[in-house]
Amino acid sequence: MTDKERDIIETEEPKKGYFQEDESSDMNPEEQIDNPDYQPADKLKDKVAIITGADSGIGAATAVAFAKEGAKLVLTDIDNEEDAEKTRTLCEKYGAEVLWFTGDVGDESFAEKVVNGAVEKFGKIDILVNNAAQQLEKESILEISAAQLDRTFRTNIFGMFYFVKAAFNHLSEGARIINSASITAYRGSPNLLDYASTKGAIVAFTRSLALNKEFTDRKIRVNAVAPGPIWTPLIPATVERTKEEHGSGQPLGRAGESYECAPAYVYLASDDSSYVTGQTIHVNGGEVVNG
Repeated sequence: MTDKERDIIETEEPKKGYFQEDESSDMNPEEQIDNPDYQPADKLKDKVAIITGADSGIGAATAVAFAKEGAKLVLTDIDNEEDAEKTRTLCEKYGAEVLWFTGDVGDESFAEKVVNGAVEKFGKIDILVNNAAQQLEKESILEISAAQLDRTFRTNIFGMFYFVKAAFNHLSEGARIINSASITAYRGSPNLLDYASTKGAIVAFTRSLALNKEFTDRKIRVNAVAPGPIWTPLIPATVERTKEEHGSGQPLGRAGESYECAPAYVYLASDDSSYVTGQTIHVNGGEVVNG
């Protein structure tokens, strides 16, 4: 993306709400990215993991869980220094070595920079978690500008292509790729047309990549996690909804916490899922979806 294109997008649409890495300090109640009762078992000991969108929300919770499991972490965010520092401090508290990059996942050169930095620092890449995402609620398709549409797709799905391409030649034998999808890919979302469309694309991308001979020949497994209503900074930043309202319609009657998604990522990143590829794990409070 050129500087001119980025200026157009930031002029036409408010920046707040565009990235998963929004301020979490304004949340009430605050998000929960660390489960104090989590019992690690060295499932990712000495594995090198890249996680995009890791300063808050599900990305941060996944980074913390990976740290507890012994992984070395390469994390990205867009511009939120406060949340990034909080996540980094937690990961280092649990013994992880952390390499951090700030930039736009929708820029292919940034993906190359992160991957090259990871290889230079740690010599390999075992796990790639494509998690960074954005959403902006609109009641009508007529309200979705070309700039917003481009920005949503560039962040949510183009970025995944960029990171997989950049990492491909550096992925170790038997590496794992995990993509963050969403329940909206399966049930739709009338006020998140562009976001839901990207999440549907992510499911198809995951399945297609898992079947690709270049990946199966190297025993690289590709899976996804489809969270339901999770209380992350993305929610209060983009929709007018309390935590009690968010997720109240789920069978479990509540929104999930970010840390409740993290074990699904640990499972898919570890040898426990050695016979699982092309699949999506639904962490959504009990909603049954097709696919």
